[in-house]
Amino acid sequence: MCGIAGFCKPSINLENERGRWESVLDNMNRSQKRRGPDDEGTYLNKSCGLAHVRLEIIDLLTGHQPMVRKNPAGEYAIAFNGEIYNMKELKRELQLEGAVFTTSSDTEVILNGYMLHGADYAKKLNGIFSVAIWDSSKEQLCLFRDRLGVKPLFYTFYDDGLIFSSEIKGLFEYPGFSPVVDKNGLCEIFALGPAKSYGQGVFKGVLEVLPGQCMIFGRSGCTSHFYWKLESRPHEDSFEKTVEKTAWLVEDAIKMQMLSDIPISTFLSGGVDSSLVTAICSAQLKKQGKELNTFSFDFVDNDKYFQSNSFQPSQDRPWVEKMTAFSKTNHRFLICSNQDQLDCLYKAVDARDLPCMADVESSMLYFCSQVVGFNKVTLTGECADEIFGGYPWFHKKEAFEGSDFPWSMSMEPRKVLLADDVINELHMEEYAHAAYEKTIMETPRLPGEVQEEKRRREISYLNLRWFMVTLLDRMDRTSMYSGLEARVPLADHRIVEYIFNVPWKMKCPDGIVKGLLRQAGSDKLPEDVLWRRKSPYPKTYDPAYERLLGERLKEVLSDPGAPVRALLDTRKVNSFLNSPSDYGRPWYGQLMAGPQMLAYMLQVNYWLEKYKIQLV
Repeated sequence: MCGIAGFCKPSINLENERGRWESVLDNMNRSQKRRGPDDEGTYLNKSCGLAHVRLEIIDLLTGHQPMVRKNPAGEYAIAFNGEIYNMKELKRELQLEGAVFTTSSDTEVILNGYMLHGADYAKKLNGIFSVAIWDSSKEQLCLFRDRLGVKPLFYTFYDDGLIFSSEIKGLFEYPGFSPVVDKNGLCEIFALGPAKSYGQGVFKGVLEVLPGQCMIFGRSGCTSHFYWKLESRPHEDSFEKTVEKTAWLVEDAIKMQMLSDIPISTFLSGGVDSSLVTAICSAQLKKQGKELNTFSFDFVDNDKYFQSNSFQPSQDRPWVEKMTAFSKTNHRFLICSNQDQLDCLYKAVDARDLPCMADVESSMLYFCSQVVGFNKVTLTGECADEIFGGYPWFHKKEAFEGSDFPWSMSMEPRKVLLADDVINELHMEEYAHAAYEKTIMETPRLPGEVQEEKRRREISYLNLRWFMVTLLDRMDRTSMYSGLEARVPLADHRIVEYIFNVPWKMKCPDGIVKGLLRQAGSDKLPEDVLWRRKSPYPKTYDPAYERLLGERLKEVLSDPGAPVRALLDTRKVNSFLNSPSDYGRPWYGQLMAGPQMLAYMLQVNYWLEKYKIQLV
């Protein structure tokens, strides 16, 4: 994994001020250095500059980027972030077409594919990627992103050109482009956050290449098209065939994503998702005489303070112990303290460039910083709940009857600390509802579907476009902040395409949550692990953590220069701090309840302060 950045300015000759523009590229690299601590490079020609920082996973010796190749038509340069899991197959095909390779990197596969087939070559790639290719033969910059948006790619039109970067912070290294947030941006933060509208970057003028989208920018302007979109199709397989095909897709995706020139590991919670990934990886490595490293996460004194509720029914550790004994992995239990996750709240904003999932994100960042001391590549069980229908809102009556995001159905908890004039000015309900309706209108339809199945399809599509992307962003930024590559095999686009069209009675047979996935893994896991009731990512229940948050927020509000003071009502904050927490009623997802609202507001203040954001 890596970080990419750059700019395209067809109206001037950048080489006339080579030193100036190379300095900008160096600054862009420096801002994203955590994404690629092992190597860096830049490329500049008369109309385009590319920057790249590299985390070495494949082709450690000859995979330097930006990579440049020439043919009689012209010069081509690429900056690529991601992994292409079917690179070996694609390389063989390209060699038969006459392509010449001088490295063993997937970067060269993409570039040769583009040189032979153009931008449509993106359709052939199975992987996670954001790509920038300068094509001197057409004098155009091509940007494209993986089908599900696992790897980020932001851009803006500015100074008669286009600027792009893996992370938003890279855009602000371009001279004159500064962080501005308008009312729509504040609605993104307070009405939708920690999610955000797809295609948007919250800051004014910042946009995002959409999943499955290809953009072409040159002298004649900017055009875009989608090389992939999710489609609704009739499902004609029997239940037995569906289980068989699901099992094959899951196993094949996991095996493909084990591709690495350095040792891999897995995150293991003891739930069915991460346990399946772990079992398959461990079995494959055993064939090579190798042992899999696994990691699980918890919090100091969580055995003492854990509170079982409908969202989080059980602790993970006993289940992790069952799985490590079963798969015979080399396991490490990683523990996060209250102070660690409080301190990492701010690092999580540094990583995301936005307020994010509070301590749900900061603790993940902390854990990733620990894992990278042992392994630089890990596979996770992320995304199974969004794809296979694992969340409570796939099953609850309210989600079927509501007309709001099912993981955030009431706006009232989001307003509880905000000043009244901010609430009156932002029109948060209208903003969120418009975002919801936009996605509902885009949902791929299947003619003749009954209303209940139609609504399930809408909920599935909402999850794929919003909730899953938020968690993918969390995983990408928190892992890359520490130079760790975290892969998500269950988000293979082939799995998503197939499962999206499986009827609900097959996804959850007899009402069993993720029953299809469990059936597909029935020969790979212990029976009790296979049928364990879902329990999400862990969080602390220690009241001392909430006290730390409250003290820190009081300190912030006592500072006359704290930018969040203009947005919050101090009396509301004090009343909130004196009220008992309700850990069982989240305002976003399953984990973000009372304490996470305090943490989120600390992140908002730090974000406004650090980025010197101008509110307009």
